[in-house]
Amino acid sequence: MLQTYQKIMVAVDGSAEAELAFQKAMNVATRNDAELLLAHVIDTRAFQSVSSFDGVLAEQATEMAKQTLEGYKKQAKDNGCEKVTTIIEFGSPKPLIAKELPQAHDVDLIMLGATGLNAVERLFIGSVSEYVIRTASCDVLVVRTDLENKVPDKTEE
Repeated sequence: MLQTYQKIMVAVDGSAEAELAFQKAMNVATRNDAELLLAHVIDTRAFQSVSSFDGVLAEQATEMAKQTLEGYKKQAKDNGCEKVTTIIEFGSPKPLIAKELPQAHDVDLIMLGATGLNAVERLFIGSVSEYVIRTASCDVLVVRTDLENKVPDKTEE
């Protein structure tokens, strides 16, 4: 029998790379009749430098994430994914995407976009995709190409 995945989590953050991962995750979930988990992590470290943080930024980020995920959910359902779940979490994206969310939701495949960081940025902060590849306990697919398996032309963005 062919390997099938039951729960596929795709990390989305609004980037072009995450969009590519979402498009492919929809197709993989449909082919496997799997549940598609759309995960967005709001990085709370970004709020730590704001001295007058009163919750407004977190509320705005949460509302934007909800709208984005609802759009992805509608698109997935319109394209044949019957089981779609959205997840919004707060914290550090690396451990949440690599370990905590997959364990909490019995994920057997994580799909995410290739990093947009350059070599110097990766050296200092590391990429989420690199961390997930190294530490996840389930399969990980890093998406670099579009649905035709072609590298997107960066000049079109």
